[in-house]
Amino acid sequence: MHGRYAHWLKARLSHRYGEVDAEDIAQETWLRFGPCGGIESVRHPKAFLLKIATNLAADRLRRHSRSTRLAAEVAQIDGWDVTQPAQTDELLAKQLVLSLPQPLRDVFVLSRIGGLSNAQIGERLGISPKTVEWRMTKALAHCAAQLRR
Repeated sequence: MHGRYAHWLKARLSHRYGEVDAEDIAQETWLRFGPCGGIESVRHPKAFLLKIATNLAADRLRRHSRSTRLAAEVAQIDGWDVTQPAQTDELLAKQLVLSLPQPLRDVFVLSRIGGLSNAQIGERLGISPKTVEWRMTKALAHCAAQLRR
């Protein structure tokens, strides 16, 4: 049933979420897709599969975030000094940046990681500083929305 798109989906998910999670997300995607009829019944199968996978990845991230928060709260109540590992924070930040559309990601990375001003970013990307400002606002709003989920 899914032979035609299996490799494509796995490669796409590996790029977005890493090899470790890609296999699980891909398998769960096919399980969710099963009741939908068949690949032929979907007008844009790649978009549909990727949307299912993206939703599943977001659900996994939310569940992980909740369980980590709960563990920290329990540890705090019990008097333990347990903090969330920096690696988890780093992974969350990476996923947030990678989830940005390319034009917003370029501006975000050049600003927050590269330390460039709006004028410098505009010059480098061939856009106006006002467009840089607009894209940065959109990028920050996108990240905030993802964190609220």
